[in-house]
This record gives sequence, structure tokens and C-alpha cells, in this order.
Amino acid sequence: MAYHEGVRLAEPPATGTAETADDLLERQRLRESSARSYPRRLPIALVSATGSTVRDRQGREYIDCLAGAGALALGHHHPVVVQALHDVLDEGAPLSTLDLPTPVRDRFVEQLFAVLPEPLRDGRILFCGPTGADAVEAAVKLARTATGRSGLVAFGGAYHGMTQGTLALSGRKAVKEPLGTLLPDVHHLPFPTAFRSPFGLDDGAAMAGRLVEWALTDDLSGIATPAAVIAEPVQGEGGVQPMPAAFAATVRRATRAAGTVLIADEVQTGLGRTGDLWAGEAIGLDPDVLVLSKAIGGGLPLAVIVHRGELDGWQPGSHAGTFRGQTLALAAGAATIREVVRAGLAERAREAGRRLTEGLLAVAADDPRVGHVRGRGLMVGAELVDPGVVDADGVPVPDGWLAGRVQRAMLERGVIVEVGGSHDAVVRFLPPLVISDDELDRVVDAFGAALRAVHAEADEGGER
Repeated sequence: MAYHEGVRLAEPPATGTAETADDLLERQRLRESSARSYPRRLPIALVSATGSTVRDRQGREYIDCLAGAGALALGHHHPVVVQALHDVLDEGAPLSTLDLPTPVRDRFVEQLFAVLPEPLRDGRILFCGPTGADAVEAAVKLARTATGRSGLVAFGGAYHGMTQGTLALSGRKAVKEPLGTLLPDVHHLPFPTAFRSPFGLDDGAAMAGRLVEWALTDDLSGIATPAAVIAEPVQGEGGVQPMPAAFAATVRRATRAAGTVLIADEVQTGLGRTGDLWAGEAIGLDPDVLVLSKAIGGGLPLAVIVHRGELDGWQPGSHAGTFRGQTLALAAGAATIREVVRAGLAERAREAGRRLTEGLLAVAADDPRVGHVRGRGLMVGAELVDPGVVDADGVPVPDGWLAGRVQRAMLERGVIVEVGGSHDAVVRFLPPLVISDDELDRVVDAFGAALRAVHAEADEGGER
């Protein structure tokens, strides 16, 4: 072992070490914060990956339908990303320059602006800290600076990050309640959902739209005209809830009437995930500020906001951060954007999403515990329910216990999935856009087999 001034230095394990996944998981349990989450539900230790698959320490292979929570649009170790990283390293380019210009940074900006929604192509870009949450914080600060107002409107079911400010904008109460006062002057309105509507009505989108117009434009609403409205074109953590186009049009109309900045959070939906390059553009959301992260970094940490030029009233340094545009991430991001467009991967996501959805619906047709299948492109959710218990509207209640057991049973069958939504009852599918038809069919088969296995365990007296 090596030592320096009495300090013991860690050494990498020798090739062929007998250390197991359980060893790694136990060491993580002892050393890392109890805030860690994924290893609790997915007890695996990964060592290699290619395309849509990952491998654990025992050599078992899994289809990755988590894909870095949607960050890996091209999957693992895609050749164009690997080559872009090699090029940067071989050129000896500076790896971190704050916001000083470099050729790599310029190429990323030009590549991104070439594919942005048309109304934003003459806008401005701000590089933030490397997380989507920091980009949301920047968007909020921009809106408040530009309007001189402080109020914000978000939606139930939303997820915008885990900082104090972004938690205030998010919908899940459990993570907020222990923290006391968060960002002030935030109001939440209902988000229209096709299943388990907050209104208990068939036309929830129309009712939700009317509430937005009332909140923003009615002098008696009790809500001071806000600086911004923030929305996801498809709510991800909220249970894969697509925004209806009619609702998007109403939100856009109401924000314009109120002089309120419209922020579209496309951290998870952006760059082809939903079957279009930009999910908001496809439904006419037409935001003033576009928040981007995850896929635009090619799997490396990168976050930006792009906004209309007339909002650019900040003083220099108004929003800064050390890692705002790290060179490797910029190179990987530019390569990813080019490849998504060149290979038509948004269109591929639309076709693959249709195949996945149809497969899940076929499973649902034979199993009443699958209450609803929904999504856009390769952002798909299957809500699991207890068909024997219904709510006041006659809709079966969400079954988070079942979703958790199905998630574990799918892992045992070689597929990694996420859960989310109300009571974490929605099994979520976010595979790389390059996933093959054969892999999609195996995912569907694993879902059906997992449901049957959990049912069999329950019949045998398994603990619930």
C-alpha cells in the first residue's frame, strides 16, 4: 500500500479481483449519504456498457430503460461521442475555461442554434452550472429580472429539480415538507391528465386552461401577475403525463396577455426523446425560455437556457458557475445533436415509442392491473393500479407496491426501468433512442413476465 505523510491512499482493485457487487453496494451503504436512491431499488453494480445495454460485475446484461434518466440519447459509448471526446483530448484543448470562448464551445453553440425552434434561433444562450436544476434557477432569475415581478406559477405533478428553488416549483410534497419555507410566491395549478384527472371530468384540459387564464388575467384571482409560468411539455417524474396541445395553446395565450414569461422545461424531453426534436414545439407551446440539459451533453454534465433576445437585460455575472460549459461535455453534446439529426432519431423515437406502447397495451389488455399506458415517443409510462379499489370517480387507485415489485422483477429479467407518478405507481421507460426493435420486444416481454411473477408470488402468500 502507498502512504503519504501517514495517510493511507486507496488503490484500485487488482485485475480479476473477487470483489462482488454486494461488496460494492455495502461499501456504498457505509460511505455514502442515505440520500442515495437508485441502489435501494436497483441493487446492481455496473462495470461496462454499450448501446442500450449495461453489464454488472457478474457479467449479467441488462437493457437500460433508465439511460441516465434520459440523458443518454445515443446510448452508452456511441462511436460519434467517443470520437468527439478523443478529439478534444488529442488536441490538448483546455478542459475548463469558465465562459471564455473556445472553438469547441463555438461549435456546440452553432450546432444547437441550427436545430432550435425557429422563434429562438435569433435568441441568446446562457451556460449554467451542469445540472437541469441550475438551468431552471437561471430561467427563474431571468424572468424576474426581465419583468420586475417575483411570482411564479407551476403545475401539480411537475418536477424541476432538487435545489431549494426548484423544489418549490415541483409538485411532490413529501420531499418538500421537511424543509419549511422554500422559494416564496410560488403558486401551483392543476395539470391536465388523461387518467385520474384532478377535475374528475372528461375535458380536463379545457378546465385546466380556464384556470390558467383566470389565475393570470382575472383581477379577483388573488394571484399577483407572475414573472413566469414554468411547465414541462411531458411531465416525467410526475408519471409521464403529456401536455395536451389545446392546453399548451391556452397557456401561451394567457402568458402573452399577462406579459408573463413562459418557461418550457425540456431537460428530459429535449432532443428527440418524444418523437420530435423539441416536445414543446410539436404542441405549439412556443416558450420565451427553453431549459435544456441531459441529452444535449451527450451523457456528460451540461445545462443551458436559450431565451428570446428581448429578455436579455442581465448585468455581467448575474448568473455564473465554475462548470458552465465544460469542454468535454460541449464536444459530446455537439456530436450528439449532429447524430440525432443525421440519423433521424427523433423520427425513430416516434416509431419505436409506438412499438413499445402497442406492446404494453397488449399486456394491459390481459391484465387489469395495468390501468393506463401513455407517453410520447420513447418517454412511456404504464400506471399500475389495484383494480379492486376505486376512487370517488370510479378510477382504480394507484398501486405503488406493485410497481416497485415489477421494477425488481424486471431487473431480474434483465431490464432496468424507473418508477414515478402518484405513489410511484407508474413504471417508466426511457431507453436510448438507438434501442432496437428486438430489444423493445424483450422489454415488453419482461414487463408482462414480471407482472405474472408478482401475481404468482401473491397467490403463494407472498408479503405485500
